[in-house]
Amino acid sequence: MAKNSIRVRYAPSPTGHLHIGNARTAIFNYLFARHNKGKFIIRIEDTDTKRNIADGERSQLENLKWLGLDWDEGPDVGGDYGPYRQSERRDIYTPLIQQLLDEGKAYESYRTEEELQADREAQKARKEMPHYEYEYAGMTEDEKAAAIADAKAKGLKPVIRFRVPKDEVFEWDDMVKGHVSFNSDTIGGDFVIAKRDGMPTYNFAVVVDDHKMAISHVFRGDDHVANTPKQLMIYQAFGWEAPKFGHMSLIISKDTGKKLSKRDESVLQFIEQYRELGYLPEAMFNFILLLGWSPVGEDEIFNRKQFIKMYDETRLSSSPATFDSDKLEWLNNRYVKDADDSTIMDLALKQLIKAGNIPANPDNQTIEWARQLINLYKRQMSYMAQINDMASVFFEEPDQVSGEAFDEINNETAPVVLKEFAAQIEKLDLFDSVEIFHVIKAVQAKTGIKGRQLWMPIRIAVTHEMHGPELPESIELVGRETALQHIHQTLAQLEG
Repeated sequence: MAKNSIRVRYAPSPTGHLHIGNARTAIFNYLFARHNKGKFIIRIEDTDTKRNIADGERSQLENLKWLGLDWDEGPDVGGDYGPYRQSERRDIYTPLIQQLLDEGKAYESYRTEEELQADREAQKARKEMPHYEYEYAGMTEDEKAAAIADAKAKGLKPVIRFRVPKDEVFEWDDMVKGHVSFNSDTIGGDFVIAKRDGMPTYNFAVVVDDHKMAISHVFRGDDHVANTPKQLMIYQAFGWEAPKFGHMSLIISKDTGKKLSKRDESVLQFIEQYRELGYLPEAMFNFILLLGWSPVGEDEIFNRKQFIKMYDETRLSSSPATFDSDKLEWLNNRYVKDADDSTIMDLALKQLIKAGNIPANPDNQTIEWARQLINLYKRQMSYMAQINDMASVFFEEPDQVSGEAFDEINNETAPVVLKEFAAQIEKLDLFDSVEIFHVIKAVQAKTGIKGRQLWMPIRIAVTHEMHGPELPESIELVGRETALQHIHQTLAQLEG
């Protein structure tokens, strides 16, 4: 491998569905690799077995593929630097942990969870920041050995802690944040690198994996900044060169101004949720990319190949990125308008079936009816699930006309229009939008009523709505029998 080869990774934990923030991390790494003709790697960080869920890995990979990402190495495609699941790399970690133990850079710690909690409570009472207090402080080697022997005799299993250097500065030039530095005395004391079951912790495994996989650049969320000095300590302990780091800005909610939290159920935050609502993957890719990165110029809508060509990591913003659901809907609507009809038909049909508005196995006549319906609302929809609410008039028997709609048609001319329109559509041989349009024009010619006073009574009577898509097409989809029924009900209401 050439010394300057670009190799980046996205390393999810299989603990749930793909979050918007994690999808952004994956996309930024992917574009950086593709723009620089480098390698994009997927690595599954599954050492926290208690939090892993069934199908967590499959869900992550499936949703990444849905967004349009592909990778050069990973658990499903293999590669020269595997295995690509941390749970399968234990034989790599164990001797390196032992090396640090042998060199005195790490040690066995027998403090129980209860003792550690008691320490934290005492620190809190003293108004100190929580930190690990060295359990062998002030002991001679013999006393230390006796304490360890006593812990083993009680059947306690140790964690392995890394010995943090005293009063040493760890710093790096962050590709997003600029120069960052930490004093080693501020990170909370000696930290755990291997759990009681022997599995490595995140901060140890990630260093080993990034080194062994020759990762050149690490782009990740701002919440990892505090982990970086710990990882730099481990790089230093082994004499390894660290990759270049870039920590991307926080994503905040437009409504609250606070960090996007998985516990905030007012905002949909998982890619799976947007897939289920019928968003387009190209639009999601575009929207997520704009969370903390901006292209040159005013345009914001590009396809994936264009983004790869123009991607420049120096345009990553250090300011928080605002998650704006309204902008996402607007952007997706733009993609919907430009999408081919077959794509929209397929996605919207699934939504109609899921809502029970058409059968699960529709016949050809129903499919053709649905195609016309979907095409009628295509330009209005921001995502496909909206078809069920937008077109509810075609599935639900409306109540009586009321409110503003009733006020609109409660006049002398509305019954004249409705009676003539009903009489003429009843005689039609072919009930389609073209013939219906001709009928409306004929009603105008016969009654002399035109404009709003002509078409609004027809729309309100047939659909019980004041606004909607093209009127002749809407009436065709309602059907002659239902349209006539609604008109007669409205006339009875007006004349009652």
